[in-house]
Amino acid sequence: MTQRDCLTYAAGLVASVDGVVLELGLGNGRTFDHLRGLLPERDIYVFERCVQAHPDCVPGPDRLILGDVREELARLRPRFAGGAALAHVDLATGDARSSDRLFAEIEELLVPLMRPGGIVVSERELRGTAWATVPLPEGVPPGRYWIYRSSRGAERSGAC
Repeated sequence: MTQRDCLTYAAGLVASVDGVVLELGLGNGRTFDHLRGLLPERDIYVFERCVQAHPDCVPGPDRLILGDVREELARLRPRFAGGAALAHVDLATGDARSSDRLFAEIEELLVPLMRPGGIVVSERELRGTAWATVPLPEGVPPGRYWIYRSSRGAERSGAC
């Protein structure tokens, strides 16, 4: 419920921010399904190493980016630079140290992809200076999820 509440809240925060949605980690597909219900007019790009979700909860091949998320974010930087209104990061590895390293790398790769004022919803705390913390929705306990507004990012006009 925490993740769902945060994403629902974030969808309202980006209502006036143009841009695509980046879903980092498909998992079983429930979050992607929730996002496409919340933001049906947005292009949602999903990054995943290996798809194991129900077929009804998988984006089409033109919106599914397979491979190591770090490599794919770096490769697709020219395509998405300054074009993301919302990013959801759900990539835990199961090992705290490994997850910390992964999130540090992902965080640096996300900065140039976000529109100024764009929102990042994350299962882990981001530590960089490119983010302004957004208060959590009512009922979400602190430390369970984090929401940030991009205070930097590449300016971009037009769609991705």
